Amino acid sequence: MSADQPDRAETRPAMRDALVSAAVALFAEHGFDATTVDDIVARAGVGRRSFFRYFPSKESVVFPDHEGTLARMSDFLADESGFAQDPVARVCDAARMVLAMYAADPEFSLARYKLTRQVPALRTHELAVVRRYESALAAFLRARYSGRADGDLRADVVSAAVVAAHNHALRGWLRSDGHGDPAELVEHALEWVRATYTDDVPSAPRTAEPEEDVMVVVARRGTPMWRVVQRVQEALD
Repeated sequence: MSADQPDRAETRPAMRDALVSAAVALFAEHGFDATTVDDIVARAGVGRRSFFRYFPSKESVVFPDHEGTLARMSDFLADESGFAQDPVARVCDAARMVLAMYAADPEFSLARYKLTRQVPALRTHELAVVRRYESALAAFLRARYSGRADGDLRADVVSAAVVAAHNHALRGWLRSDGHGDPAELVEHALEWVRATYTDDVPSAPRTAEPEEDVMVVVARRGTPMWRVVQRVQEALD
């Protein structure tokens, strides 16, 4: 999936990058709560209006790529060319787009992880973002499972499992301070989800059972048994 992602330098304006860099530096120096939007724009050398052109709040500047990734994920799930693909495999592919975002800038991802561990407001903001990803996956799966009696339940369970597996692997990489290959960790986690929940498993062919003949013999009461057996034998012959 990462090969399909646009180059970050082409999609993020220089002013936006400057604001992010200034904010992260100030948060590290003075703390999140002590840093104001005015401090950020002063460090970046831009006007206050420029900040709110790109970010609705101080919290959102810590998550600059999520809106774009969510939009690309939604477009990916809406692409009709993928409707023939197993729906669980499709949402796993969509989750890999989030990994690509984190892996594109490991240094920033690690700094953000450490910051969110320290600031409850950022953690709350992050959880809201994760919920939006999960909702996008669930909406796609509900449409794909609309013909099933358990469609809504299955959609919610699978989307939650994909997000949980992805985040479990990603957090492990972040906690290790970026050691190892995050793609390998996430791939292992998502493959477990796909193998557990996919319907793309062929059922074993049913073996046709040979037809059996049914024979009825009618005899008067009191007919000797030897005569009944004789009639059966005659019918079989």
